[in-house]
Amino acid sequence: MIKIIKGKIEDCELIAEIGEKSFLESHGKSASKENIDNFVTKNYNKETLSKELNNPNIEYHLIYYKNKIAGYSKIELNIPNSNIEYQKISKLDRFYLLKEFYGQKLGLKLFNFNIELSKRNQQNGIWLAVWVENQRAIKFYTKVGFKIVGKYDFKISNTHSNPNHIMYLTY
Repeated sequence: MIKIIKGKIEDCELIAEIGEKSFLESHGKSASKENIDNFVTKNYNKETLSKELNNPNIEYHLIYYKNKIAGYSKIELNIPNSNIEYQKISKLDRFYLLKEFYGQKLGLKLFNFNIELSKRNQQNGIWLAVWVENQRAIKFYTKVGFKIVGKYDFKISNTHSNPNHIMYLTY
């Protein structure tokens, strides 16, 4: 059984735990241990997540499979990108699925949920940034219709950035 629920303030610790684990699984070797540790500490904590969960333009959604947390998404509404001509577009800022749940079609289910959410909010499309070395994610996004439309340097620290593709899906 698959269940998707909207994240709430009470979910901060769970979101932080999944975010850290997923980020380390997919990006943990992309920079020095010190830079990665500092990034994780700064971005996956109760204070940062509480602010985001209180922002009406940001929504987190948790996906459960057989009553076990499998991952989450973070979508931001009305976030333009200089590589995209449309203004009313959503940013899929985080899209994490724990490795143990790969192959269950949960990523597709959560992705489709976010597309419908974006459409219900009168958005013209959805964009994201993905690390150029994350081939699994790029393959997934391409398969569901995203196109590479630009580049972005994702800041891990003041001294390290990872090259990312900007990908966009219009509806």
